[in-house]
Amino acid sequence: MSILIDFVLHIDEHLISIVNTFGNWSYLILFAIIFVETGAVILPFLPGDSLLFAAAALSANSTYNLNIWVFVFSLFFAAVLGDSTNFFIGRGIGNALTEHHLFGKFINKEKLDESRNFFERYGSVSITFARYMPIIRTFAPFVAGGSNFKFQKFIVFDILGAATWVALCCGAGFFFGNFPFVKEHFSVIVIGIILISLIPILISFLKTRKKAI
Repeated sequence: MSILIDFVLHIDEHLISIVNTFGNWSYLILFAIIFVETGAVILPFLPGDSLLFAAAALSANSTYNLNIWVFVFSLFFAAVLGDSTNFFIGRGIGNALTEHHLFGKFINKEKLDESRNFFERYGSVSITFARYMPIIRTFAPFVAGGSNFKFQKFIVFDILGAATWVALCCGAGFFFGNFPFVKEHFSVIVIGIILISLIPILISFLKTRKKAI
């Protein structure tokens, strides 16, 4: 866990190491991380927002010879493909997976219930909003698939969420990531991104508690 925390807080330094080591293969590595974040139900803790921000910031720096458009389109497809995979996992073996003696241990039941409540409350639009919410975005497609939600409808809202999410995070990283202040306080910026992305979850939690009282 300490390794993951260090990777998230110093993601800019780790990405530089990845780029210097793997070159153009870095696009595929980042594609895999974003895909797995939502495609694998048991790995909701992988970085998403900060990874896009940092990758776009590196692409804006000519030193690393990275193409921002390759990042934008590859990470967009990774998000959509991951969500779609998760959707069909939820449709095919959703209940069996959560109750499985091995895989069930890796699925946060509390967060899964929060995702169900979020989906039931906001309906189709929750698929778009969930893309901006860490952890929830991993379980939302899984819940939608298990709820027999139509994939044709799911993919429309999912593409909208993925497109705006990638555009916002990559755009912010590309245009602001190389400002001296941002570079000097990158870990603080990453923490800020994480906290901001958690605000919708906190608001939803407080509303739920208020109703329960």
